Amino acid sequence: MARAAGAVARLSGVSRERFRQDIYPLREPVVLKGIDLGICTTKWTVDYLSQTAGDKEVKIHVSPVPQMDFLSKNFVYRTLPFDVFVRRAAEVKHTEYFISEDEKYYLRSLGEDPRKDIADIRKQFPSLAKDIQIPEYFEKEQFFSSVFRISSAGLQLWTHYDIMDNFLIQVVGKKRVVLYNPRDAPYLYLSGTKSEVLNVDNPDLEKYPLFMKARCYECSLEAGDVLFIPALWFHNVISEEFGVGVNVFWKHLPSECYDKTDTYGNKDPTAASRALQILDRALKTLEELPEEYQDFYARRMVLRIQERAFSSSYE
Repeated sequence: MARAAGAVARLSGVSRERFRQDIYPLREPVVLKGIDLGICTTKWTVDYLSQTAGDKEVKIHVSPVPQMDFLSKNFVYRTLPFDVFVRRAAEVKHTEYFISEDEKYYLRSLGEDPRKDIADIRKQFPSLAKDIQIPEYFEKEQFFSSVFRISSAGLQLWTHYDIMDNFLIQVVGKKRVVLYNPRDAPYLYLSGTKSEVLNVDNPDLEKYPLFMKARCYECSLEAGDVLFIPALWFHNVISEEFGVGVNVFWKHLPSECYDKTDTYGNKDPTAASRALQILDRALKTLEELPEEYQDFYARRMVLRIQERAFSSSYE
């Protein structure tokens, strides 16, 4: 079993000023309650969503198992009319399906051209966007995207980090979110931005022994709750019920730090990408030496990185 989870703070009635002055600088997750999100929390029933957004075609993930794995791609992409998709996602057993009668569905909205356009609920789902009031806790020019999400009950998404700050707005249903501090990255068995450990509650410790060292934080979200997830915090999301939500991402760093071709908001900052490429070349160069020398100079590189780049603020 993994270590016992710490609780994420829950705060009610947080004003924009209090969030920006007292909460945001801490760079820790927090659940914000009592925020006015508009009429979406009462109007977004399955019938209303189906009728209002209509038969617009959407690209969805379909998985035969509850734990979706982006690394092994244990799901398929399919296209359905939105109204058909919503009704299927709200079902437990399906009379019509792609893989099996208990398959799980997941929508992550995309821009008109996903290679060029960001997700923005105001553009992709304007008839629904008018129902939701996005918390204006950041400057308008910092806005990056607003991602509309719908998931089947029981669906669990892979652990990953995003490079931008994020509000996870829970509109319908309940979610359980497990989070990990960026400092615990060495214990999460990363492949790019994603962790190889799918089952965070009962991990395979023979395969992932260091995972025991990762301290997790946990919270439950109900309709109307907003979870602030700071950039680089790892998160694993489980939909305990049919769920509808909106993620709002905004830029924490100056705009020039981000990859201009990044429409999903998950590419590492350009300086970080260059540094990792340089490191890969350095490690490739070390392979020219005998193993004893590789080990010695690799350890010297690690020490230099610790001396130059590790921050005492995060010890």
